[in-house]
Amino acid sequence: MPVLYRPARAQDLERADALVVASINDLTGRHGFGPMAVPRPPSFQLFSLNDDAGGLWVAEETGDIVGFAWSWVSGDLWFLAQLFVSPGRQGSGIGNELLKRTLDHARLSGAASKALITFTFNTVSQGLYLRHGMFPRFPIYIVSAAGEEVSSRPRGPQLDYRPLEETHLPDLARIDIEALGVSRLKHHRYLIGDSATRGFGLYAAQDCVGYAYISETGHIGPLAVTRPDHLDAAFRTALRLAVEGGSPQVSAFVPGVAEPALTTAMEHGMRITFPMVLMSTRAFGNWSQYLPRNPGFM
Repeated sequence: MPVLYRPARAQDLERADALVVASINDLTGRHGFGPMAVPRPPSFQLFSLNDDAGGLWVAEETGDIVGFAWSWVSGDLWFLAQLFVSPGRQGSGIGNELLKRTLDHARLSGAASKALITFTFNTVSQGLYLRHGMFPRFPIYIVSAAGEEVSSRPRGPQLDYRPLEETHLPDLARIDIEALGVSRLKHHRYLIGDSATRGFGLYAAQDCVGYAYISETGHIGPLAVTRPDHLDAAFRTALRLAVEGGSPQVSAFVPGVAEPALTTAMEHGMRITFPMVLMSTRAFGNWSQYLPRNPGFM
């Protein structure tokens, strides 16, 4: 029976997430890293579906979801959040067909930049993205440490902070434009409304020079600052807030070009757990000012 490619529906998202978790853990297991992904409520996927349904697609065979693609657009940036095929159906062209449909989403949106984040060892997928004009720019590292380990290290320079509210949205848009070149207001609204995430505006004197979000699991990101020289103090502040929130584990997603943040991560006993890479059709943003949240949210 032929594979059916169709737009995703809300009722597909939990099954799609299960497929993604299985595919990621199959990939990381085959490369000696062990399982990484765990099932989570598909809250951001549902947000994206309600915001712009054209970016989410499933591949279905005899009623089973065997592939899932999800992309979102913010300003002139199109981002491929997920593209996964069931481990038993990989190599059969499903990923390429799903990518074609999400690239149509990019074309219709008029996005000037296309980007994604994938595992550095996922060479098959990288070949697919290269054929569509997305090239590797720099590595991004998932770093992690026990909260006790992080709290035992010297704090160093810090920024003042205030809990984020809707009134901060103009500042957040300004910071994103300075760091990434695009505003992500709708995504900030999502995070501010997420009860499992704490958001903070970061201040030097009375000026809002950055922001940081920290999940209930102790994961930091996204984090952004207006200038590269604010990054170290911003990351140190976020590390302290994560520990003070009682997280037994602290983690972050740090670009290789964000040297001050990588140095601080190592000073705090953090270790690289997974290596990833940003791929895009052109360079965009200043990634010495931005730490992504994860490969789906960016």
